[in-house]
Amino acid sequence: MHIEEIYEIYLQYPSIQTDSRKLQKKDLFFALKGANFNGNLFAEQALEKGAAFVFADEKISINDERIIHTGDVLKTLQRLAHFHRQQFNKIPGVIIPFIAITGSNGKTTTKELIHAVLSITYKTYTTEGNLNNHIGIPLTILKIKPDAAMAVIEMGANHLHEIAGYCEYAQPTHGLITNIGKAHLEGFGSIAGVKKGKGELYDYLKAHKGTIFAYDDYDYLHDMSKGAAEVIWYGSHATGSTKRNDPFLEIQLIDDTIIETKLVGSYNLPNVLGAIAIGQYFVVPAEKIKTAIESYIPSNSRSQLIEQGSNKIIMDAYNANPSSMKLAIENVAAIKNDNKVLLLGAMAELGEESLEEHKAIADVVSKYSWKAVALVGGDFLKIEHPYLSFENALEAKNWYGQQHFENSTILIKGSRKAEMEKIILP
Repeated sequence: MHIEEIYEIYLQYPSIQTDSRKLQKKDLFFALKGANFNGNLFAEQALEKGAAFVFADEKISINDERIIHTGDVLKTLQRLAHFHRQQFNKIPGVIIPFIAITGSNGKTTTKELIHAVLSITYKTYTTEGNLNNHIGIPLTILKIKPDAAMAVIEMGANHLHEIAGYCEYAQPTHGLITNIGKAHLEGFGSIAGVKKGKGELYDYLKAHKGTIFAYDDYDYLHDMSKGAAEVIWYGSHATGSTKRNDPFLEIQLIDDTIIETKLVGSYNLPNVLGAIAIGQYFVVPAEKIKTAIESYIPSNSRSQLIEQGSNKIIMDAYNANPSSMKLAIENVAAIKNDNKVLLLGAMAELGEESLEEHKAIADVVSKYSWKAVALVGGDFLKIEHPYLSFENALEAKNWYGQQHFENSTILIKGSRKAEMEKIILP
């Protein structure tokens, strides 16, 4: 079936589902498959639940005119997203900005801040949660409706050529790289590999005369952005700087405006300034930018402040890599409180450098004074250090429940695999 025909079906049934458990009547079901799942096995179930059509790439045991066979369901989904994206280029005299966000740390927070700022003035669609991969990005694009004035799309990557592939069907007009750090070294191979992989966004924007938003304080972004048609710089000298960070980040802009965020950690300064810069570029009124940022409350274990009794818990356990871990530790070390506790889960996807990077984090911890430190799981178990050690988050939870900390500042951080949020769950 040609993509134009599939698109006509999509226009009639624009709700797409890849999980048969969540399927509603008249949804389109794309039977995706991977290493641990095969949607083709649930095609019949999807039809029974009322799917309008099922896209499958394996033989299905029943004959039904609602089953559309395709060579590769994932590629069909991506082709459909590409075709849908192209429709926004066909409005005479109108360019709908598609803003792509990538980087090693802070992608989701930056994306959500940008969405908050833009949506206060424009009809803006964005990535839900962290659906930022080869499946999530097409699904994000296909949820963008004709009334869109803006779209903000988060792009995650753990190997080369991934961002380049996303750009082919997302076709961003604007882009922002939050930073380059030691993340996914197993896939990228090195920091140079990370820079090259994330830099694929810049490569696309340069080739298509797009606009780059770049943090002026990072020298490497100056080098990476050379040759771009337009670069909008923001940073501590051009936009604003940290006024206070205890526990929430408070920012003073160059015009002396104070923005009081609900974000914990001065490492969120570039994320906030990026949202401000994009808001200013698209002529969002200054007071609305301030309101949007001050109203944004982080969730899903990202820079959250949780008050538990007399304790303040910084929950930043959605993900971790050497760069973000170091910044989080240093941020807590700078807080004025003699009772500071670290609960750190192991970092993932670091390849051959994993042991060295975990040892480096233990060395960072040793520079400061703590009431207690617990290192949990993974390669933290394979290095020598003087701190408490636990096999997993549940062991750490049992220990934590016996401590009765009071008036303490507690950082809980680790990679998703470590599930460190379990430590404070009931």
